[in-house]
Amino acid sequence: MRNHLTHPIFSLISEVADEMQRPCFVIGGFVRDIILHRPSKDIDVVTLGSGIELAEALCRRLGSHAHLAVFRNFGTAQVKYHDGKEWIEVEFVGARRESYSHNSRKPIVEDGTLQDDQNRRDFTINALALCLNGERFGELVDPFDGIGDIERELIRTPLDPDITFSDDPLRMMRAIRFATQLNFRIYPDTFDAIKRNSERIKIISRERIADELGKIIRADIPSRGFILLEESGLLPYICPELAALKGVETKDGHGHKDNFYHTLTVLDNVALRSRNEWLRWAALFHDIAKPRTKRYDVRLGWTFHNHNFIGAKMIPGIFRFMKLPLDERMKYVQKLVELHMRPIVLAEEVVTDSAVRRLLFDAGDDIDDLMCLCEADITSRNAEKVRRYLENFALVRRKLTEIEEKDRIRNFQPPVDGSEIMEYFALPPSREVGELKSAIKNAILDGIIPNERDAAWQYMLKAAEQMGIKKP
Repeated sequence: MRNHLTHPIFSLISEVADEMQRPCFVIGGFVRDIILHRPSKDIDVVTLGSGIELAEALCRRLGSHAHLAVFRNFGTAQVKYHDGKEWIEVEFVGARRESYSHNSRKPIVEDGTLQDDQNRRDFTINALALCLNGERFGELVDPFDGIGDIERELIRTPLDPDITFSDDPLRMMRAIRFATQLNFRIYPDTFDAIKRNSERIKIISRERIADELGKIIRADIPSRGFILLEESGLLPYICPELAALKGVETKDGHGHKDNFYHTLTVLDNVALRSRNEWLRWAALFHDIAKPRTKRYDVRLGWTFHNHNFIGAKMIPGIFRFMKLPLDERMKYVQKLVELHMRPIVLAEEVVTDSAVRRLLFDAGDDIDDLMCLCEADITSRNAEKVRRYLENFALVRRKLTEIEEKDRIRNFQPPVDGSEIMEYFALPPSREVGELKSAIKNAILDGIIPNERDAAWQYMLKAAEQMGIKKP
């Protein structure tokens, strides 16, 4: 395996470790990823004894090209080194053994052997180590057949999975995340242990869970992760509203589609088209209010009226519970959830210029993402229905382009603003000012007047006269 350790940093670490007579190994994700031929910059080095002392000695050897950060509370140190092309980061830690109390994922840490350190690793594929000492440089230490599990595409714990997951329940999320990212299977005994310990996820901070969910949703096929979260029993603790989408109810022989699996199909469809993480979150939550709005009508069958509007109102609470960011990213998801039915309605009806202008006005710069979500939302098994919808969406897109070029409606600001109305008519901030602004906006969006100042000013004067508002 020494041919994988060609970067000069490994030879330097080897020299320093040998001078200090310290057994030293690169371990974990870096080793896994070089075997999988995946790019990795996370270099973790474990040594017997003090990892901080080894890092300090390496930093002295590197001189001005390196920076050292020491975290004594954790017994770790980080060396950042510029090799002339890029910065390399290496984390150093002493080999250790860990024990846990039942109500905390913070371990009691003691000095240990390499075997102790590998025993505490979450999965066999992350317990691989390569020796960095001169005589054994590049020698693989693989006590749990992690190489075999990589070949079998398997996620498995090194030791008893019940102990592994009970000690640190975040590892259940990590198992699912790695299975999703790598397209691996979770070993049946390991997955059964996740099911048995799923309730333990409640002791994990929601910030740590959100971090793992972000990695799942950024995967090439994110649905794999959410299916595993549901099947393992973790999903109700993480996002109960998403778990509530699952299932089909039947009345009078009429059933609706399973909105959970429909949602995951939409998510994967979006993932094929875009790397935008927050567009993927919008796909995941676009039908989140369907369980709350589900009704059965004898004439119409199953309905989900206003699920887009109610879903948009649910988004801030969901983001707050899941510790997702409550900033512009949340507002973006909320907007797409609220608007996701609009292009579908347009595609079902005659596409009028007025409707397209209003859609452009409401969506602004997010119009392309909204159209991507709506196209991904067409998941019917009826090929003819899918073809018809996509053709109509193509027409909507052409109309959007034409009207944007002609009327400049995207992120539209009225040509006459409220302060000008108040100054001209000597009005204070009032209902009348708001009504005049709305009249101008609606006239432009309905195509009654062009999006130009002179036309808007003349229309304002006529509207004011009809409302009985006069210039003093």
